[in-house]
Amino acid sequence: MKAIPVIAIFDVGKTNKKLFLFDENYRIVFERSARFTETEDEDGDPCENLESLRLSVFDSLREVFKNPQFEIKAINFATYGASFVYIDKEGKPLTPLYNYLKAYPDALKEQFYKQYGGEDTLSKETASPVLGSLNSGMQIYRLKYEKPGLFADIQYALHLPQYLSYLISGEAHSDITSIGCHTHLWDFNRHDYHHWVRAEGIDKKLAPVIGSDQVVPAAFPGNNYAVGAGLHDSSAALIPYLVSFHEPFVLLSTGTWSISLNPFNAEALTEEELKQDCLCYLEYQGRPVKASRLFSGYEHEQEVKRIATHFNTDAFNYRNIAYDPSVIAALSKKEKTGSFSERNLNEYADDVAAYHQLIQDLVAQQLVATNLVLKGTAVKRIFVDGGFSKNIIFMNLLAAAFPGLEVFAAHMAQATAVGAALAIHSAWNTKTLPNDIIALKYYSTLHPQHS
Repeated sequence: MKAIPVIAIFDVGKTNKKLFLFDENYRIVFERSARFTETEDEDGDPCENLESLRLSVFDSLREVFKNPQFEIKAINFATYGASFVYIDKEGKPLTPLYNYLKAYPDALKEQFYKQYGGEDTLSKETASPVLGSLNSGMQIYRLKYEKPGLFADIQYALHLPQYLSYLISGEAHSDITSIGCHTHLWDFNRHDYHHWVRAEGIDKKLAPVIGSDQVVPAAFPGNNYAVGAGLHDSSAALIPYLVSFHEPFVLLSTGTWSISLNPFNAEALTEEELKQDCLCYLEYQGRPVKASRLFSGYEHEQEVKRIATHFNTDAFNYRNIAYDPSVIAALSKKEKTGSFSERNLNEYADDVAAYHQLIQDLVAQQLVATNLVLKGTAVKRIFVDGGFSKNIIFMNLLAAAFPGLEVFAAHMAQATAVGAALAIHSAWNTKTLPNDIIALKYYSTLHPQHS
């Protein structure tokens, strides 16, 4: 039997690390998943077990290379952002993979912003709110001042996707989707590294930038295959939509965070937008994507537990609850509030009414957040993927909240991994780009869907 030509994609999240093999029609033909116990850095803070991750990448590749069913044509990577691996001249990591939630020292933060124009100016120029360690450029700045000897030994600071790529190709590269993701490294007005990066000599520690669609040969033994430079996962998840739809749209990507992504909004962020947690990403072709964030998935999870406890029900009941417009009509008489967490559950006749109220409150917040990236653009459609796309109440209420737009629940298996494969399509795939990888379900205010 002839081996199937495939691309291998490592999709590395904070919790789950996955390897997928896609055939030329972007169907998953192999899948492997792993989870690692976190380790600790020198301060006792939790961090990724980098050695386990490194070994897992090599073990997984050995397994698929030995499988006669598949012929690996290319490998690419999509991982969470804001995490640097600092390697020496031999390519060995010099530090743990510090957690982007690690507390940032106040004195160093004050020193940085005082020297480079203040928080508001820096945020505006780098299109990112002040986020401490989540601004990954601040992690390198910290290393320079807290561990100057170690900083001197750094050959390259590689974001995690590029480090994994380096393991296979032996070539160190930077990637625009990682650099342009709330790092404080990139000046969105000048389309170049921010001047502080050169002033501090950080630019000398950053590897040459490679295009997201470019590939390099592999150093890892095996067939003759190409290696992509890797992508930031949020940018990778947007690629299938950019490839499939050319009319302006907003993607509402839902999970723990609900992120509204507008690739058709090139307006610079205002101070007001930054204060409301807006930021810009760079998508895989280098264009800015305006984004706003809400902690909706987390809030939903917490409040569902509260409803279940109060009404003595099972939290699982709310996964498939039917949409009831009469309940919404009754609830609309209640006063608006900032958040469902402030509501008294004794005011609701039953758990179904309380749950409809929770979703109504989340959609009210979503309306504000999505409008931050929508206004002034020609967007006609909203695509919703992730957890809330399967929530019938959320989708109906969202369609009602945006009566002038077409609202779709979008379903595709493993959007992040597919995006990483699509980015280097021409390097491994002999077929034309697919046009049927995203399934859409339309929600209309005129014909609401109840189940």
